[in-house]
Amino acid sequence: MATELGDAIRNMVAEKNISEELVLNTIEDILRAAYKRKYGTEENAVIEFSEDYTSVELSARRKIVDDDNWYNEVTEIPLSDAQEIHEGCEIGDELLIPVDLKEFDRISVQSAKQRAHQSFRDIQKDTLYSEFKAKEGQLIIGYFRRQVANGDIYVDIGTTEGILPRRNQSSRESYGNNDKIKCFVEKVEKAERGLRVVLSRTSTELIRQLFEVEVPEIAQNQIDIIKIVREAGYRTKVAVASRNDDIDPVGACVGLKGNRIQTIMSEIEGEKIDILRYDPNPASYIRNALSPAVVKDVVIIDKNIYHAVAIVDDSQLSLAIGKQGLNVRLANKLCDWMIDVKTQAQFNEMDIATEARSRAESIFTPNETFFEGEGEGQETARFEEPAQEESLVSEDEIALDDLPLDKSLLQKLQFHDVYSVEEFINLTDEDLAAFGDMSEEEIITVKDMINEYVDIVEDEEDGETEYVCPSCGSSITMDMTVCPNCGTGLAFEVE
Repeated sequence: MATELGDAIRNMVAEKNISEELVLNTIEDILRAAYKRKYGTEENAVIEFSEDYTSVELSARRKIVDDDNWYNEVTEIPLSDAQEIHEGCEIGDELLIPVDLKEFDRISVQSAKQRAHQSFRDIQKDTLYSEFKAKEGQLIIGYFRRQVANGDIYVDIGTTEGILPRRNQSSRESYGNNDKIKCFVEKVEKAERGLRVVLSRTSTELIRQLFEVEVPEIAQNQIDIIKIVREAGYRTKVAVASRNDDIDPVGACVGLKGNRIQTIMSEIEGEKIDILRYDPNPASYIRNALSPAVVKDVVIIDKNIYHAVAIVDDSQLSLAIGKQGLNVRLANKLCDWMIDVKTQAQFNEMDIATEARSRAESIFTPNETFFEGEGEGQETARFEEPAQEESLVSEDEIALDDLPLDKSLLQKLQFHDVYSVEEFINLTDEDLAAFGDMSEEEIITVKDMINEYVDIVEDEEDGETEYVCPSCGSSITMDMTVCPNCGTGLAFEVE
């Protein structure tokens, strides 16, 4: 029995992944529960394990009392009985008296066993929860076990099973027994019957982490994934940007001869992935987002409601829109703009004022030069800074492009209709915080540049003209038609 106890403890630590301390504490709780059921208390129960945990001893701590006094048989012992156990003991001393575990009745033993099973289940559930909660938001590899009637799949992920709900499965994929499945751990939560680990094969985070595994430049933070949009089983679009001018973000993600992107696509069963360059200029970004279609021009209709028209050749129209509108729908989500795809003839028929069209084109339509990109054999547009209209900055204002600011920074400011130093310094902190495409460091750069190159002199505000009622002399304002004091009718004339 002694050896069995030590083996049981070691097996539980190894197989159930439960710490040794928790196992010993649970055994103590079991023995105390059985002791309490038999004797009505557990306060004087003492439990000791051997050094190698091959044996456990349960003792009752009992206080020595006078033979002539009434005593509690559970917590006290008469002096005469105590001296038979230990000759030198005296009244007031305490003795540890071994308790034979065989003395416990069947009900006490059964109750202790039930408590033990429940305790170990709770411990195992908490241990598993902590283990898999740490994996939430990460990739995990499992193996197909079974599929239930509603389409949900149960996946063996080691010490427990995960569930891959039907809604989180790609339409391109099907599995058989013991097929390996790489999933994204979407959620981990405690359930009535153990642990519930929800997996996903449709999450955009699955794509992000696959790129982090396959593209070292992303893992090393040399390339940023700006945004991912996806319709699982059909197409994914990934916008990337480089922190290093010497690294082409699109080419790095595609890899030599497309080896990196092919590895990722094979992991998601051949789902198409468009990798495109992020651009702070919305017109350029929209143009890139509609790949693989070639866009002739992008016209911003209303930047306040984020509405734009992409103009393509007739041969590119169906490709730009995509099957059932998939390509343009994903581009809308990627750019957060409402994009209409039109041919030149369709665009000419649209009811857009010539002046508004001219202004939109002058602000947002860039000068284009083309070069061969590494991506998928597509031509990639490189954009120069759009020319500024002289009327956008008045003669008594200082244009921001007169300062030695980075071109991309100027472009971001112009996107938010900020062309002059005066317009910038009149912006509140809340206004600047609303510029989602500008970082705090970029805003500080602009402020430092203005402080260095511009002497700012605040004009004294002209005092407002005071008016008085001609009848009673009370103060009045130009928006009044009747004196509030005497009721005299008022009229103002400008000389």
